[in-house]
Amino acid sequence: MDYVLSNTKKGLFHYQKWNNGEVDLRDIKTFLAVAEELHFGRAAERLHMAQPPVSRTIRSLERELGVSLFHRDTRNVQLTNAGHELVKHATTIVEDFRRAQILVRAAQNGSAGLVRIAYAGASTQVLVGRLAQECRTHLPGVVLELMSQNFAELAMARVLNGDVDIALGRWDYIPTGVETRILVTERLVLAVPKSHPLAKKRQVSIADFRDEPFITLTPHPGSVLGDRFRRICHATGFEPHVVQTAPDTWTTLSLVTAGVGCAVTVSSVANNVNDPNITFLELVDDAPPIHLQIAWLQAKENAAVTSLIELALSLVVQDT
Repeated sequence: MDYVLSNTKKGLFHYQKWNNGEVDLRDIKTFLAVAEELHFGRAAERLHMAQPPVSRTIRSLERELGVSLFHRDTRNVQLTNAGHELVKHATTIVEDFRRAQILVRAAQNGSAGLVRIAYAGASTQVLVGRLAQECRTHLPGVVLELMSQNFAELAMARVLNGDVDIALGRWDYIPTGVETRILVTERLVLAVPKSHPLAKKRQVSIADFRDEPFITLTPHPGSVLGDRFRRICHATGFEPHVVQTAPDTWTTLSLVTAGVGCAVTVSSVANNVNDPNITFLELVDDAPPIHLQIAWLQAKENAAVTSLIELALSLVVQDT
């Protein structure tokens, strides 16, 4: 039993049984050629066929549908009402098939498809926004599904579970089977209220703030920023006085603005936050670098994901 292509509400095609006969896409194209030319000889030339096979195809199609599609006499060929109706549906079928061909080829070469991205923290939002904008320009067939996470470990877990295709975040440990590339190497900075006595300095040491109240992100396993903050404090011989924790960077900065305390963050936050009530000071303390990375499963093959990774790498080739 053969099948033909039929239109759906979504605009794509699906296979649908046409009676119990043998009607295929080639038959539909032959019908449309005759319907447009209204001449069997010209239709045959257009299809690079002999005329008898064209006539046989039309007769076979009429038998399968149980209707006459053309009025024929020795000089004229005209569509019947049934023929006019079939033209509309046949045209849609052919157009849907062509569209499907384009989409399938685009999916194969990476210029179309769905890519799911999990990203962590306010400091990645500007990059994600820029990536989405560039994707619309250079990969218009790729659809992005964006999911914000409070912590990078949660984004990594979603990659491992297959819930997302790509994660953006900062990790010191990369699980087996995950591949990463560094997008940006970041510095530690200290956010202080503009009214702070040391706010006019360009560079400071964390030791200068040993008696200050601090605001940190909620402690979470694998937190790279939390690790670096503890390292530089312990290296200068003090335990930081944490007066409040915050669920995300935006809340942290709001508390700094309110004068609750100071907060260590990364340079991309300083570069992308414009708050006149906060001053960002560069920390001179020695600490391992912090890398914003893009991560994906090594074994997962998806041409659209590969194209998006290449696009992301092309956007961030310099340190912040």
